[in-house]
Amino acid sequence: PPGLRNYPLSEGELTMTIQVGDKLPEAKFRVMTAEGPQVKTTDDIFKGKKVALFAVPGAYTGTCHKMHMPSITLNANAIKAKGVDTIAVTSVNDIFVMQAWKRDTDQKDQVEFLADGSAKFASALGLTSMRPKLASLARRR
Repeated sequence: PPGLRNYPLSEGELTMTIQVGDKLPEAKFRVMTAEGPQVKTTDDIFKGKKVALFAVPGAYTGTCHKMHMPSITLNANAIKAKGVDTIAVTSVNDIFVMQAWKRDTDQKDQVEFLADGSAKFASALGLTSMRPKLASLARRR
C-alpha cells in the first residue's frame, strides 16, 4: 500500500504474512488486568470479533513509541467507527514493559496490549528476524 515502508532486517523481500480474514495461529498472550498478569488465547481475543491488530518491533523503540502508538490512539475512534470491536497491539516484550508502555501511550484505554514475550506468535506468523549486530530476535513490521 502507498506509504507502507518495510525495512529489511535480513536478506529477501518483506511481504505481509497475514491478510484480512486469515486464521491466526493459536497462541497465548500475557495481558495485565486489575488482578495482575493473565493469559489470553488467540480465541479469547479474536474469535467472532473484528480486530485491528498492530504488530510492532518493540515497546519504547523510537518509531513505535513516537509514531506508531500515537497514530493508533489518535485514530482509535475512526478505526472503531469502521466496525472494529478491538484494537490490539502486540510486541515481543514482557507484560511489565507492555503495561508501562500502555500507561505512557494509551491514557484513554482504547487499545489492548498483548505481550508476546517468547515471540511464539510472531514466529508462527513469520514476523521475526535475527539481528546479528544486536544478537537478538526482533519482530518485523
